Amino acid sequence: MTRIPFDPDAIRALAAVLNETGLTEIEIAEKDSRIRIVRAANPTMVAAAPAGPLAVAPQITASAPDEASHPGAVISPMVGVAYLSPEPGAPPFVTVGQSVAAGQTLLLIEAMKTFNQIKAPRDGTVTRILAANSTPVEYGEVLLILE
Repeated sequence: MTRIPFDPDAIRALAAVLNETGLTEIEIAEKDSRIRIVRAANPTMVAAAPAGPLAVAPQITASAPDEASHPGAVISPMVGVAYLSPEPGAPPFVTVGQSVAAGQTLLLIEAMKTFNQIKAPRDGTVTRILAANSTPVEYGEVLLILE
């Protein structure tokens, strides 16, 4: 068995990319070598629990199960970066209190340089927008709530 040479600095750089983008794994393959970096899902949730001075972290953690089980929860179908408007400076796709129709674009998630439209699964009124603009989102994360 031959050893695959690796560069520790390259691995650190890949790990930094995971943290910056919110991705949970990255893999690079070249000829007969392959490097795969994987981090635990939701490390922010684990780190946020002991942070006592931050009042926001316990609220988000405590209300997350209620939001995920809400019948009008719009769930992220992928890992990526959420955008609430079509381009910087443009008005958002939706606002709290706005009525939406099934199939209407609610926000975008950029994944692998592709902008994916997240559409309303049904008619309703936007009661809460939980995703922040230009922030990473995880698969299964609640993006917004429709009533």
